[in-house]
Amino acid sequence: MRISAKGRYALAAMISMSESYPNGEYITVISISEKLGISKIYLEQVFSLLKRGGLVNSIKGAQGGYQLSRMPRQITVFQVLSAVELSLFEPTENTVQEKSPEIEKAMRLSAFDRLDKAVTDTLSSVTLADLAAETERHRSDTSFMFYI
Repeated sequence: MRISAKGRYALAAMISMSESYPNGEYITVISISEKLGISKIYLEQVFSLLKRGGLVNSIKGAQGGYQLSRMPRQITVFQVLSAVELSLFEPTENTVQEKSPEIEKAMRLSAFDRLDKAVTDTLSSVTLADLAAETERHRSDTSFMFYI
């Protein structure tokens, strides 16, 4: 499975926002762009899709920015990717339905439907809170403790 840059950037931005969720502050696209090293213009497109998907709220103006619409534990990876990866979760098209419907049905039931379910179940079981906790774990793994 290949997740596009848009999907990866959306997920990274949402994880970053989830880390500061308890503060209740609105976060600017510029600050996320600088923190993650992602193009501001590209992130604006991503946030437009996230907003349309109901995952973030926004306020315009000098004190404006974006905020998660729900707690990080209530937003799944599946929801984030579904909002920005428009073709990733589309149903598989028929391949040989006209001439070999039995092969089509076998492929669909034994492979494609099972794969779709496994991907959906897996991505639905991981939340932004899970990813933020994992991020923190890795952050502490890379920090050094010096004793004098």
